Amino acid sequence: MLPYLILVLLPIAASYFIGWRFKAKAKQYAESFLQNGLTGAQIAERMLHDHGIYDVKVLSVEGQLTDHYNPANKTVNLSQVVYHSNSVLAAAVAAHECGHAVQHAKAYSWLMLRSKVVPVVSITSQFIPFVLMGGVLMINIFPQLLLLGIVIFALSTLFSIITLPVEFDASKRALAWLNTKGYVVGREANEAKTALNWAASTYVMNAIASIGTLMYYVLLFTGRRD
Repeated sequence: MLPYLILVLLPIAASYFIGWRFKAKAKQYAESFLQNGLTGAQIAERMLHDHGIYDVKVLSVEGQLTDHYNPANKTVNLSQVVYHSNSVLAAAVAAHECGHAVQHAKAYSWLMLRSKVVPVVSITSQFIPFVLMGGVLMINIFPQLLLLGIVIFALSTLFSIITLPVEFDASKRALAWLNTKGYVVGREANEAKTALNWAASTYVMNAIASIGTLMYYVLLFTGRRD
């Protein structure tokens, strides 16, 4: 049992560490301001228009780190600190989310695939903890329940893996545009790249943690008679 737990706990611990480092970097670059004085909202509008996208709205939403692109209603949703700020972090995050809008406009294959998986994962994520818990408790009398939980959790793991190329590509598009247009220069360009790299690493560790958790339940299921 101990090797199984290590398989799960190490990636999860690493994921928490990466998340902590990202938040620290985000705070640092939120206090580093662009020479051009453009806000996140202005950066977003300019990137969308430069890519010929005029049917996507840029909105301000509540919360921290709540920035996202919604393909369903074509909105780039920026947290208030990103929407109103002229920091390096705001520029990087705004451009990244617009990168998803560009992916959508160009029918980027990985984004299209992720969009198809989202409805299934949204539904299954609500009850997967209960299925897995029940499966572990009843492993000796009804192992099929744990097997069902493993199959459902595998979909969630697949989603986390599919998310990786989507996020890396959005950051690549964002940085290329910011640098080409000269919206970040010198120190700003390096800070924007570092911020997005740390953000991307959180997705990598989440995927690794999900794979480790999936393997734990698989090993638990296959070794139930040992």
